[in-house]
Amino acid sequence: MTSIRQASPTDISRLNLCNLDPLTENYARKFYFDYLVRWPTMFIVAENLKGQIIAYVMGKVEEDPDYVKLLGTDKYLPWHGHVTCLTVAPQYRQMGLAKTLTAHLDQACEQENAWFMDLFVRVSNKTAINMYKGMGYSVYRRVVDYYSDDPTGHGTSEDAFDMRKSLSRDKTNRYIRGGGENYRIHPEDIYHP
Repeated sequence: MTSIRQASPTDISRLNLCNLDPLTENYARKFYFDYLVRWPTMFIVAENLKGQIIAYVMGKVEEDPDYVKLLGTDKYLPWHGHVTCLTVAPQYRQMGLAKTLTAHLDQACEQENAWFMDLFVRVSNKTAINMYKGMGYSVYRRVVDYYSDDPTGHGTSEDAFDMRKSLSRDKTNRYIRGGGENYRIHPEDIYHP
């Protein structure tokens, strides 16, 4: 049996089972604690009967500063949820944990009245892309050279898909676009006009 719960400070030192995966981004401890303090309802773990953290999701809600909106740019990001990290230990995959954790994060962002959810995923991670599509996400745009490393060993960087899913506030799918795989931008163009 697996329990799903909000993360606690002691969990930060117990993420290794998940973080050893080469596709999982690893962060400094301060980064994890920052999420735990600022968005405690959006840092959710799955724990097995042995007390091991076998999966977790970290997310947040955010929006661009008002000056970006005032500049009249289409790059303004309104209040939205962001999946910072979703990972499941390899031996616990294909059990629905990623979908369960993402659903918890979606609900937390719904309670914050966010317009949509977004996330970044490596273009080579076809399994994750298909999983996200199955959860209602679509590719909004391709960010060229988003990741500064390439775990396949074929290059020095890798592109990311910026994927989004409307939440109930966005009744017209205003922040979603079709054909996003072909809409290319560079990392410096994500947030800055």
